[in-house]
Amino acid sequence: MMKRKTGVRALLAGIAAAALLTAGLGGCGRNPAVATYDGGEVSQQELYNELKRSPSGKTVLANLLIYKALDKEYGSSVSAKSVDDAYADYKKQYGDNFSSYLSQNGFTRKSFRQSLRTNLLSEVALKRLKKVSEDQLREAWETYRPRVTVQHILVGDESTARRVIAELKAGGDFSTLAGTYSIDTSSKDQGGTVTFEAADRNFDSTFKDAAYALKDGEYTRDPVQVTNGYEIIKMVKNPGKGEFKDKKKELTETVYSKWLRDTNIMRQVISQVLKNEHVTIKDKDLANALDTYKAAAPSLQKK
Repeated sequence: MMKRKTGVRALLAGIAAAALLTAGLGGCGRNPAVATYDGGEVSQQELYNELKRSPSGKTVLANLLIYKALDKEYGSSVSAKSVDDAYADYKKQYGDNFSSYLSQNGFTRKSFRQSLRTNLLSEVALKRLKKVSEDQLREAWETYRPRVTVQHILVGDESTARRVIAELKAGGDFSTLAGTYSIDTSSKDQGGTVTFEAADRNFDSTFKDAAYALKDGEYTRDPVQVTNGYEIIKMVKNPGKGEFKDKKKELTETVYSKWLRDTNIMRQVISQVLKNEHVTIKDKDLANALDTYKAAAPSLQKK
């Protein structure tokens, strides 16, 4: 079901490594060792020089500068509680597998929190710098789908999913089966009940498409493959599309959700933030680290 994303939608991966690149800039003239071996050592300056020459060195610096610029301009708009809440959502979703999720994605708990904060900062920046027009709202209305409530059972393999469907066809209770089979620890004890809207980035598109195809009371007769397994979905309540004038707030969030996944738009946003903060790279070997964002040619205005 869930399909969380970290970093600024693939633009800011690897921020945690940035501290290594800047290590060579500190020390007030000292050059301490970061590692030793028989007869020698690797100094902080040597590590810094190697990182500068590595293909990832400029990316690491760019990520660090982007985070710092976002935090300087919009840090007061992202509370520690919002980061804690996002972190708790992940921890609840993955349960006992949370530590494995972090290690598989190259995160420590500290760097993962910073990645979540970067997500929230980038979203604030987008909403401050780029406004949604009436025409864009009407375009979104054409494909709008309402917030719905479903029950779901997430399992790890297709054969288990088909077994659950067979039990449902034989008269099994969906809530009971969710408690028995679902591996989604955040919803199984509530009968697998979740509420979402079309713009919700926590759900796979295959999950949402399958759910919206159902009428109230219907469930999927074939397993629905998602990122982390197979789903059986039952529609509980679809209130219908409603009226455009009543859905403008929801449509605005839908448009922003789409823009957050648009690499070109997010590059424009980041480029404007860097410009607003007058970011300058002093090291000539790293001078073009931000060229990707400079090339974005933003037309956004600071708000």
